[in-house]
Parts: sequence; C-alpha cells; structure tokens
Amino acid sequence: MKSQEYITPIDQYVIDFVLKLRVEKSLSQDDIASIIEVSRGFVSNVESPKNRAKYNLYHIDLLADYFNLSPKDFLPQKAMSEKYSNKKRAKSLLSPKK
Repeated sequence: MKSQEYITPIDQYVIDFVLKLRVEKSLSQDDIASIIEVSRGFVSNVESPKNRAKYNLYHIDLLADYFNLSPKDFLPQKAMSEKYSNKKRAKSLLSPKK
C-alpha cells in the first residue's frame, strides 16, 4: 500500500464509522480483522493516517452481517462528492443526447 495515498471523503466516512463501531463495541483491530478475513496489519493501515488502506464492499458486507446492520448504514445519507453539485450541470448530463 502506498504511503500518503489520497483518501476520499466517502472512504474516510466509512473508516470513521467502522472505527466508531469498533470502539463502541470494545473490539480490537484483531477482532475486526477476523470478521473481515484480513490481517490485523490491514486494519491498522486502514485506521492510520500515515499508511492508508481502504475497506471494500465485501468488507462492509461482512461487517454489516456481523453487527446486524445494512451495508447502507456504513455510508452517508447523501453524496459527499461535490463534482456534480451544480444541479444544472448534473441535469444536463442526465438529459438525452440529441
């Protein structure tokens, strides 16, 4: 994993959500690693701002199953990207081409 890899706001949201769950449930990084079938080092890298890894959809699915949540509970209610925040531009992208 590359050092100082860019983490998008949505990736950081998921990382923070999992970390919050881990702390609230008094689980260790080893526990999370066991749930998502990775090494403790991977979880440590996910939680570290110096050497970042990211959870993928499979990890989220496994965690959701373990915590009896929906995978959507791990995501924000609204998009975090501002790429299409200009509604006119987004609308034009959705309009049929002539």
